[in-house]
Amino acid sequence: MRRRNLLILAGSGVTAAGLAACSGGSGSGGGTGGSAGSEVEVFTWWAQGSEKAGLDALVAQFEEDYPDFTFVNGSVAGGAGSAAKDMLQSRLQAGDPPDTFQAHAGEELADYIASAQIEDVSGLYDEYGLNDAFPQDLLELLTVDDMIYSVPSNIHRSNMVWTNNQLLEDAGIDPSAIPADVDAFTADVETAAASGVTGLSIGMAWTQVNLLEAILMADLGSEAYNGLWTGDTDWNGADVTTAIEHFETLMSFTNSDRDGLDWTDATQMQIDGTAAYNVMGDWAVASFQQADMVANEDFGFYPLSGGEAIFGFLADSFTLPVGAPNPDGTKAWLDTISSEAGQLGFSLAKGSIPARTDVDTVEFPTYQQTAIESYANDTICPSLAHGAATPVRWLNEITDATSQFTTGANAAAGYQEQLASIAESNLSA
Repeated sequence: MRRRNLLILAGSGVTAAGLAACSGGSGSGGGTGGSAGSEVEVFTWWAQGSEKAGLDALVAQFEEDYPDFTFVNGSVAGGAGSAAKDMLQSRLQAGDPPDTFQAHAGEELADYIASAQIEDVSGLYDEYGLNDAFPQDLLELLTVDDMIYSVPSNIHRSNMVWTNNQLLEDAGIDPSAIPADVDAFTADVETAAASGVTGLSIGMAWTQVNLLEAILMADLGSEAYNGLWTGDTDWNGADVTTAIEHFETLMSFTNSDRDGLDWTDATQMQIDGTAAYNVMGDWAVASFQQADMVANEDFGFYPLSGGEAIFGFLADSFTLPVGAPNPDGTKAWLDTISSEAGQLGFSLAKGSIPARTDVDTVEFPTYQQTAIESYANDTICPSLAHGAATPVRWLNEITDATSQFTTGANAAAGYQEQLASIAESNLSA
């Protein structure tokens, strides 16, 4: 039987202003009633690399579907959305929302819901046929008190290892041999580093949290990992201690300029042949493809594993903010990003897989084919670094603690105690 360990969002008890009427197009063109030239500001952090390529694909589909609307790019670059989220919160508090904004499906939306800053869009799910198009477990993840507050454009996987196969061969490592656990992976990274290259490329704090979550998934297993976010797993436990020790060791083989780099820079180190390994979400695959590198020849990939097949889950999604200047334009955008054509074009460009189950995926390259199979069969764990596991505040506190640890301001024992204290305060809030 297929196992699913999804965290269901805790109900906030807040009812946002509902949609009086969910009018919208079918994604086949003609618009939703907006006048010619009506602007739709789409707020994202997709400003570079494969993220920008994915956004461009969505914009092209939107302009084809809804020529009466004008797309306005509200993207803000930097730090997996940290800069964008800060600016967005300022705008929402000032009563100046964009027409729609990017978020991650899952607990990241909890604060927006509790603050009554986004609308219930479940009526659009009925209108656009999304209740049949999306898998039931995804619908459950999206549902809060019988309401849904965002529309996913895709599904990503966070716990992936990427390899430069030539550098592995040069170091005497068989690129086709997948490490059985984190100890074996760490040994391979150390071997690669001893050959004179960066063993593990990484960037600023959020990419380090992405590495941490992948290690926690592998070392703890899905049940205990998911328990970290519900209080069922002790953050002071021995398994977490082991994971932090693995994290500390792996960080010792990373590039010294990491805190000044983003994920694109860390991936570029592999493309340039200066770093053997990287642990990053599967948006990285598009960068390899754009560099004309061939999967399983020039670069390799596999999930960081402790023996259990785990899919580190996140999904990009879009919202209808309360007070959006052009709600009809927002609904048109949500129609496009949830359509078969929109999800196909977006995921092909970005390295993800469609959230819809009815998209023809024959065009997808090697990596995405494996991700489709894994999502259908592996145990699902929500991503910490990308908003599925915790509200924004909890993630920000973990990110700050991780930055203190990786810059030497805190020892491993103190770091674990800090993570436990953060969990306790957030679970009791």
